[in-house]
Amino acid sequence: MLAEHDFPILEFDDAGVAKLNPASFNPGKLSSDKMIITFFPEVMNKLLESGKLEPEHTIPGENPVYIYRFTDDPNVLITLGQVGCPACAGNLDLFNEMGIGKVMFCGGGGVLDRNIEVGQILLVDGAIRDEGFSYHYLPPSRVVNTDPAVTGKIAAYLEKENVSYLRGLTWTTDAIFRETADKIERRKAEGGKIVEMEQAGCIAVAKFRGFEYGALIYGGDDLSGEEWSERGWRSREGVRYDLVQLCKKLVYVI
Repeated sequence: MLAEHDFPILEFDDAGVAKLNPASFNPGKLSSDKMIITFFPEVMNKLLESGKLEPEHTIPGENPVYIYRFTDDPNVLITLGQVGCPACAGNLDLFNEMGIGKVMFCGGGGVLDRNIEVGQILLVDGAIRDEGFSYHYLPPSRVVNTDPAVTGKIAAYLEKENVSYLRGLTWTTDAIFRETADKIERRKAEGGKIVEMEQAGCIAVAKFRGFEYGALIYGGDDLSGEEWSERGWRSREGVRYDLVQLCKKLVYVI
């Protein structure tokens, strides 16, 4: 039922079926229910060049989506995420229709606290919903939380393996060029540790469709100072490669 409101973005409709649904595309089924979504193209290229990935499925279109499986563990699939909730979380909804039920996300984001070092892992507890996509999947709220049972399993594994990590909220925004000083301070004050562009949408899709989803995001550029600092975060190839390998194990844990 549609809840009417003065502002269209807050008019949530809890109907389970829309006019256009993921099944409408007849996307087919994948060979496994486990998937990693990564934002590290150089890691994907390295895995492909070394023969550690092989093609699983291509979703055709103006911007084709390529899905691969690991040669040493065909039960784990991997794909390169697309920027922003409509693309990344929209594809996640499609992946779920194709049989995906366990997803680990790994990417990077801008830190709101300079004490978060480059490469420091954040286990995502939830996201501040400063975007539009998630409001079509869940009723309005300031924060959308990950499933505590899933996040707890990830935390337990990281602790068992002595992997250093932080835990907390991200700030999901649509507008990379509108991360103003006052907004940064507000989001930091309400618990945001990293800013990114996908988590609120991905978490909302997982909750709406009812599948397992976890996310690890590593500290990248720094937005906490007087000026933005890139900190060379995209050059940390070792951290990025290791994070994918970690998610390859965690997708079994969740």
